[in-house]
Amino acid sequence: MTDAVKEILSWYSAENPGTKTNMARLLNHGRLGGTGKMVILPVDQGWEHGPLRSFQPNPPAHDPKYHFDLAVEAGVNGYAAPLGFLEAHAADYAGDLPLILKLTNNEVLHSSKNPTQVVTATIDDALRLGCVAIGLTIYPGSSMNMEMYDQARELIRAAKDAGLVAIVWSYPRGENISAEGETALDVIAYGAHIAAQLGANIIKVKPPRELIEDEKARKVVEETGLKFDTLQKRIEYVVQSCFNGKRVVIFSGGEAKEDKEVLAEIEEIAKGGGFGSIMGRNAFKRPMEDGAKILQKVMDVYATQVK
Repeated sequence: MTDAVKEILSWYSAENPGTKTNMARLLNHGRLGGTGKMVILPVDQGWEHGPLRSFQPNPPAHDPKYHFDLAVEAGVNGYAAPLGFLEAHAADYAGDLPLILKLTNNEVLHSSKNPTQVVTATIDDALRLGCVAIGLTIYPGSSMNMEMYDQARELIRAAKDAGLVAIVWSYPRGENISAEGETALDVIAYGAHIAAQLGANIIKVKPPRELIEDEKARKVVEETGLKFDTLQKRIEYVVQSCFNGKRVVIFSGGEAKEDKEVLAEIEEIAKGGGFGSIMGRNAFKRPMEDGAKILQKVMDVYATQVK
């Protein structure tokens, strides 16, 4: 157990030994094991965006086995997916890598200005499949937010009772938030803070842009003279917003991009103190070898920022 991992675990003193052990399993696995940084491969896009958009650019990715192989080949800290994908091959890869069961999902066939999530699996499913963690999504700003917060708190409590780690995807959106505002710095930081207050052990958010959505928040920025003109500075603030950096905050990879653009963004996240990335489309939409290489390059960037 490295000092970096011990320090992170010390921030979660209220958690039971099972949850802390599974947190350590995530932090100690793979290419970044022991560094205090993590990269997770998430493959919930088939449910969230549909198989044609998600997998047809790289047809072998329709096979759940492809993603297990990609995660193992790349050496990521963990692999996250909905129930069906994990059930397909969890038994074949038992012990090979930490698994994360995505317990809630949403689909785009029904569009809503105020989206919500539905529970699509159980804590018992996560235990049966040998998972170390569960994942769930909240949409701060949606008119359905109170129901989602109730749902999230119950799932987080049940996960911790079972000794699992709770990971929250926090994606602000709703009719009162502009499209650009969904990734505004104040909105991203607010969503991350809400996830931390709900008890999330690990928080996933999008990288924030140089925009303050809320007028009152904009006034505070102006009065205090804060500067958020670089992604590094914005990442620093999002991490600070989660208990002064004492919660693990990781950042999504977003839409598929060229290597240079991906790595430039990762460098800023790493310099800003981000704990890692959760990157799917930029990996599994490529052939296996290329997908593994880009994930490894991302991990190498985080490794250079280890103190």
